[in-house]
Amino acid sequence: MSEGKSHLSDSFIPRLQQTLTTCSQLIEAGDFSNSDGLLTGLADFLTPISEEASNLDLETTSFQILTEIHCFISAPSRNQEVIDALSFVLPKVVCKFACASKRCSEIAKLIVGHLVSMCSPREMLSILCEALSSPTEMFRVPCYFSPLIGGLAKVIILIKRRQFEQVKAAVPVILGVLKSMSLEADEEGKDTEDLFHKAIALADSIQAVCKMLEQKDKKKLCALLGMFVLQIMALVSIAMGHNISSPLPIMIHLSHFLPICGLSYEGLITGLDVDKFTTICGDDGDDNMACFSHVKHGGSLAVIWGYKSNETSVAADTDFEAVKNELQKNQTKRWQAIGMLKHVFSSVDLSWELKVHALDFLLCIMDGCMHQEIQNDTMDYSTYVPTLYTSLQAIEMVIIYAPNAVLRKKSFDALMKVLADVPSSLRFDILTALIQNSESSSMIAILLDCIRREMHEEYSSCISVNSGVSEAEVKYSQCLSFWTAGALELVELVLKPPNGGPPSLPEYSDAVLSALNLYRFVVIRESTGKTNCTGVLSKDMLQTAYNEWLLPLRTLVTGIMAENQQDHEKLASDTMCALNPIELVLYRCIELVEDNLKHA
Repeated sequence: MSEGKSHLSDSFIPRLQQTLTTCSQLIEAGDFSNSDGLLTGLADFLTPISEEASNLDLETTSFQILTEIHCFISAPSRNQEVIDALSFVLPKVVCKFACASKRCSEIAKLIVGHLVSMCSPREMLSILCEALSSPTEMFRVPCYFSPLIGGLAKVIILIKRRQFEQVKAAVPVILGVLKSMSLEADEEGKDTEDLFHKAIALADSIQAVCKMLEQKDKKKLCALLGMFVLQIMALVSIAMGHNISSPLPIMIHLSHFLPICGLSYEGLITGLDVDKFTTICGDDGDDNMACFSHVKHGGSLAVIWGYKSNETSVAADTDFEAVKNELQKNQTKRWQAIGMLKHVFSSVDLSWELKVHALDFLLCIMDGCMHQEIQNDTMDYSTYVPTLYTSLQAIEMVIIYAPNAVLRKKSFDALMKVLADVPSSLRFDILTALIQNSESSSMIAILLDCIRREMHEEYSSCISVNSGVSEAEVKYSQCLSFWTAGALELVELVLKPPNGGPPSLPEYSDAVLSALNLYRFVVIRESTGKTNCTGVLSKDMLQTAYNEWLLPLRTLVTGIMAENQQDHEKLASDTMCALNPIELVLYRCIELVEDNLKHA
């Protein structure tokens, strides 16, 4: 040992011994007023040292301090009142020293474990939760929290009354720690993994308590355990890649709890089990349920991990193939599953790797599904529209922000398959809402192209059904959902934005080009077929399109192109490339309108 280290030990250890001895004597003598002040002084004395404990020069001193504390409280002759008094200050202090090194962490765990075994479980539950929720920023690291969560795993088994209420009060604190640790990057990730293993040990303890309870209390605590496990599954998935290098073993271990809690893959992916457990645990309306903000993510991810890994589905005691087949043949459950998967697609915290697996799972259940175009009279399809709409918005986010073309293509395929699963009577409304609420020009262009394809397929199908009847005699209103004035309203939304003026170019060039193509398609088809389902050929509509959509756009386009023709920089070149196709389609639309106005 260096002279500096020896000097530190010679200075601190005797003072620590004297303080502990004096505290013990005062408490045994019943002098609690002075002993309380001395205990506060003990914490004040140790805290500055613990704040420097990560310094290698102080690691040995930290180890000696922890060893001294452990020997003191473990002495067979130690008075129980002394242990009880020290239990209020030691957990938080010794866990700060645990950050110094692995051997310091091990002794800190022994100290916390001894206090748990010697003191009131209910008191220790509060003390450990308080220590978990109030470290300084310096100590918000896994090695500080690990001994405390390990101590809670031991405490919970020792509680004999009101177990559900006690566990429910502790769970938010634990999950708050796990959430902050899962979101904060850690180079190695080993300490974070250890923290999740401690949380699994806590889940084991909750399960052990469940076995000792009467049926009513057992049901509530099992539901709470299920929610706890699902939240951890989500947090482990969030931590994957940046501070947990091997999440699969943890997920396999967590999956063992699913059947124990009465959770099934089908119930999880449809959300029914999650809703049921939320009702059981949250019926008193308290704020403790806020800690389960990711349980729906966890429910989806539990199934996705089972899809990804056979070991995980075996641990969950689930026949994954049977679940897949049920979702493929049951439209209601399939839509519920789509609604659950949106939590994965829309999460900014989950990795792209997991989103790819979620897309693969979605495509898996959609590829073999049986579309039900004819509505079931017993089912109110409109109740699912909000869920389908928000789910499609989440898939849009993947399309827009995907890091590569392969993922964009896969997410686009998923978008198309989900839309195809929706009855056409609702599909137009959902597409309209998506367009109206999108701020991405490229996404609006994609959706308008979807509208155009749907109109083409619908028109062709209608003609096929009425084979042998002239187009003028076909009763389109009986077989067309997309051929309405709503299609023109979408064109107007782009070409004449609600906030006034022509569209912003070249920023919205994709959307503008798609809107012009849609308008041109409708005009050509309606004029060729001598129909006017959308009202596009009425004189008023033609004049509105001509004067309010097309001419202002022409003025804008020609002005921008004239400015850029004199500039040979790359930016100008890109602008010209974006506007050239718009100019071509725009002039074709103007010609079509002018021709039809002559006969209107």
